[in-house]
Amino acid sequence: MFSQLKSFLERIDYHRDRLLFPFIRKFWPRYIWPNHITILRIIISVVIVFLLIFGFRDRLWLLSLFIIGALLDMVDGSVARALKRETKIGALLDSMADRMLLLPIGVFILFKNYVWLLLFLMIPEIITGIMILYCRTKNKIITATIFGKTKMVIECVALSVIILFDFPDTPSSFPIILLYFAVAFAFLNVVLNIKVLKSKDAQFL
Repeated sequence: MFSQLKSFLERIDYHRDRLLFPFIRKFWPRYIWPNHITILRIIISVVIVFLLIFGFRDRLWLLSLFIIGALLDMVDGSVARALKRETKIGALLDSMADRMLLLPIGVFILFKNYVWLLLFLMIPEIITGIMILYCRTKNKIITATIFGKTKMVIECVALSVIILFDFPDTPSSFPIILLYFAVAFAFLNVVLNIKVLKSKDAQFL
């Protein structure tokens, strides 16, 4: 079941790249590197955090910034692969940008009424972060897995629904259910990363 789910999701990801590659190779400005997109995602995440800290609660503005950050996450990896500009620092920045976009807004939304769900979302992220630091000491790097990508998509959809319809009030049941699915994929991501580290598939710096 684990391998079948992984293969199914990887096929979807493969066809997404095949769909985007012709457009990227033909129209993408070559002076814009994938890492530039990732840095822009980090800047957007910092802006969202400051807006939330200082009490900004306009749903449409927050949703617009969040969706831009999420869509850029779907683009930067495809651009890197299409133009053969994948780098080790890019993989590390991408992982950091994902967490900076999701975790702060997740804390603001879930801390009051869904602290256990927030904890379940954070635990695999902490484990993954420790694994990344461990890999650095071994001159290795683990790249994003298909389970991590799927978790990111589900979490972005759930948080977008909450921002649009519920924020800053208590989230409705549908996006909360989606977030529990995101938790499941987050732990599957940890399991897959452990399997990769035990195999010869971990990339060397």
